[in-house]
Amino acid sequence: MRTFFRYFAWKEDVVVQLLVDFGAGMRTELAARPSDERPSAALLHAVRVPIAACGHHVDRALGVVQLILRTPALLGRFLKQQAQWREELTRELAGRLGLDADAELYPRLAAGMALTAFDAVLHRWSASDGREDPIVLLDDAFAVIAPALDATDGPPSAN
Repeated sequence: MRTFFRYFAWKEDVVVQLLVDFGAGMRTELAARPSDERPSAALLHAVRVPIAACGHHVDRALGVVQLILRTPALLGRFLKQQAQWREELTRELAGRLGLDADAELYPRLAAGMALTAFDAVLHRWSASDGREDPIVLLDDAFAVIAPALDATDGPPSAN
């Protein structure tokens, strides 16, 4: 246990590091997507990174997700981390679309919708005790939000 605490001051820091890694994976994946890809597809691929990690390691990931969602202190840190993810995805998406992240509503709304889908999937997957496939849940969630993300007129400009 002494070695463990050389790396992590608190047990919660282990969970927070996992969340930081999830965010970095999403940001990296969004940055790597083709520039002409629809926003819904690019965001789906970005959010799929941590969801796929959960699906590939159900035995370990489910317990961590359930612990986060059921522990107020961890849930608070999770929500704080999601706010950071939203900022990072907003900036990345704005850059992809040539929009000003501070002046345009679209990038922040789009990032928020993607992360709300992520959150809804984690809650549903956790409640099912891992019986539901998180990738299928994510695809279903994005089927709901994709029309708003890919409006035919493109992201509205600030007027």
